[in-house]
Amino acid sequence: MTLDPVPADIEHDPAYLADEFVKNLRMHQGVSIDRATENDLYQALGITVRSLLMDNWLERLRRQLQKGPKVVAYLSAEYLLGPQLLNSMLADDLEGPMREALASLGLDLDDLVAVEPEPGLGNGGLGRLAACYIDSLATLGIPAVGYGIRYEYGIFRQAFVDGRQVEMPDKWLAGGNPWEFPHTHMTQTIGFGGHTENHVDALGQLRTEWIPDRTVIAVPYNYLVPGFRNGVVNTLRLWSAESPDEFNLEIFNAGDYENAVGQQVRASNLSKVLYPEDSTPQGKELRLSQQYFFTAASIRDFLDQTLPAGFPLTRLSERVIFQLNDTHPVIGIPELMRILVDEEQLEWDVAWAIVNKSFAYTCHTLMPEALEVWPVELMSRLLPRHMEIIYEINSRFLAEVRATFPGDDGIVERMSIISEHPHRGVRMAHLAVVGSSRVNGVAELHSQLLRDKVLVDFSTMTPEKFTNVTNGITPRRFLRVANPGLSALITEAIGPGWEIDLERLRELEPLADDAAFRAQFAEIKQVNKARLSNLLNERDGLSVDPATMFDVMVKRLHEYKRQVLKLLHTVTLYQRIKSDPNANVVPRTILFGAKAAPGYVMAKQTIELILAVARAIDEDPDVAGRLRIAFPANYNVVLAQSIVPAAELSEQISMAGKEASGTGNMKFALNGALTIGTLDGANVEIRELVEPENFFLFGLTEEQASKVQAAGYRPRNYYEMDPELHRAIDALSGGALLNGATEAGHAVIDHLMESDPFLVLADYRAYIDTQDLVDINYQDQDDWNRKAILNVARSGYFSSDRAIRDYLERIWHATEG
Repeated sequence: MTLDPVPADIEHDPAYLADEFVKNLRMHQGVSIDRATENDLYQALGITVRSLLMDNWLERLRRQLQKGPKVVAYLSAEYLLGPQLLNSMLADDLEGPMREALASLGLDLDDLVAVEPEPGLGNGGLGRLAACYIDSLATLGIPAVGYGIRYEYGIFRQAFVDGRQVEMPDKWLAGGNPWEFPHTHMTQTIGFGGHTENHVDALGQLRTEWIPDRTVIAVPYNYLVPGFRNGVVNTLRLWSAESPDEFNLEIFNAGDYENAVGQQVRASNLSKVLYPEDSTPQGKELRLSQQYFFTAASIRDFLDQTLPAGFPLTRLSERVIFQLNDTHPVIGIPELMRILVDEEQLEWDVAWAIVNKSFAYTCHTLMPEALEVWPVELMSRLLPRHMEIIYEINSRFLAEVRATFPGDDGIVERMSIISEHPHRGVRMAHLAVVGSSRVNGVAELHSQLLRDKVLVDFSTMTPEKFTNVTNGITPRRFLRVANPGLSALITEAIGPGWEIDLERLRELEPLADDAAFRAQFAEIKQVNKARLSNLLNERDGLSVDPATMFDVMVKRLHEYKRQVLKLLHTVTLYQRIKSDPNANVVPRTILFGAKAAPGYVMAKQTIELILAVARAIDEDPDVAGRLRIAFPANYNVVLAQSIVPAAELSEQISMAGKEASGTGNMKFALNGALTIGTLDGANVEIRELVEPENFFLFGLTEEQASKVQAAGYRPRNYYEMDPELHRAIDALSGGALLNGATEAGHAVIDHLMESDPFLVLADYRAYIDTQDLVDINYQDQDDWNRKAILNVARSGYFSSDRAIRDYLERIWHATEG
């Protein structure tokens, strides 16, 4: 028996929606409205919205199986999705009818939206980009499935205790999750460890069999990914780990209750936490196990569930492109080789040609430590057959290198997939380049540096593999959902439809010179600032003044991003006010938001130092109303959706040549913040598009920074030559500003004075002078708003829809299906 789909016109009828909501509340939560908790109401609402998307999802799957289009299989260790409720309602144009339906029941939609926890499935820019891309794939109608891990506790929930970061479990699933549903009949069995055995088959061919010594069951949980008002619903499939022997009754009955569930506990660790601390051997093994777990399950899932029976795997690249989102899923290359050679018994050269055409690799970093290198010993023990395959891939590849560069032993050593020093390791970025059809960077400068520096030998040997796709962001979430006031003003000015054609924002350019439009724009920004002020007061007990400039730096805490440079500027402003109470300093609220990796000591000490300075400034009546640091804990997408629309100055101040692209810079520009930044990552393209007079540029270029370091950089020279820098450094080395964080202050400042690997002191003076220019510009609010409007109007290029079209044209060659 098949159920007829719900007629589309009824889906938007408030009376029908109210009935469905009440029915789901009773059926799934087991309560009536008068007995329901807020979580009951939210769960029922989520189920109601999801059910309205379900028919389109099932139809999408049916059409894909029938038509057999090429599918983009996006492999990513993280997806920073953000809340699903408003985004899903926006996609299906349900917000208005649903608001009316709930009101008829005496409920407020905004109250239920506030209940939704943020999915703990991502951490930073990598995961947010993945979320934007699966949104755009659905909006463009491209058959796609995102693959990843269903983390039970996310990365961590950040709290500040006694002025320090403390990591706590993110129990985002504790209240239930209406957006996911498991498919327990589609599990995959994933092996680990064991050994390999060779034998000769019936045709006299030598074959290898991997015999794992333990297995884990991968259980798929599906999320629906709706396109924007096009009826397309794609899939995000996340894997949860279980043991095949989750409970041993015999051991339990013997009284050994802990060991009775020991295998389940060990297996489930694979999907407990995103990026487990890997400074220990156990942590490294867990990380590599996670990567293989989700990648192997995903590849086998596609082969089993999407390809028709009997489909020739020699044509695999006609049906799929596996996009490797950084190095985390690169183990998929030897995994597919294992399937093709060992299980399907294809000849090596035939299998390698299939693999090479079926993978593409996006590199997201220029930092050597982020280009993963796994110890050979660990790889051999955990994945013995894959290590054998990697050795064979490397042997054949190095033969090509020697033929291309005869007599050059240095290039052979540099290009080898296996590193010999300081220990034998598998260079996953090298494996990705060798095994993929295309390799892309994520901004013009980043891609150039990949070709010219990071992967120069590979780009010399196979230049045709390398291309660029500049990152993008979805305007549906980061303008329509996050900034409804500005979205309404844009629609009023240029009409609807810009959400799927963001270049139409160019139509706003003439309105930058319209005084009435500027006034409306400024009013919306002020409303957003007041909204953020109220949120920070309720959420964190932080008091911020909407009348001050909102100067924002929110991003992962890393030395190269240079939060400490922003702190030095803050201290300089503080000291100027203290020295001269009449100093012409624009009142500022400086907003930080950042998590530090649990094992990254310097990053955690930087947070401690910022919090100490924040307390000292807050307690000083001399600067009251003129300077404030606000550092809310646990920065995430929910908080970003309030901070980004309220920001007026966007801090993008990484050392040039270190940031791959960034996407926060795009979100802020799209919402009308002006950028102060270096020529790094996508800042280069933002500045070109918004035009230099609407961007505050400072600092050394990548080429200049490289020369400074090559010449023997001495940070102490800058300290000695610049009186303001001298005073700021001294204040952070001791005195009242440390506010108890003496150890952290000494560690951070000693590191700057002794090595300063990211040229903070070298760029300090240029940064301070440019911030002074910001002050001058900000005092002319009318001109500031004109510049802000032009930033919005010229940010259309940074839509993730454009980025996906670039991937389709340059790499994937998939079409709507």
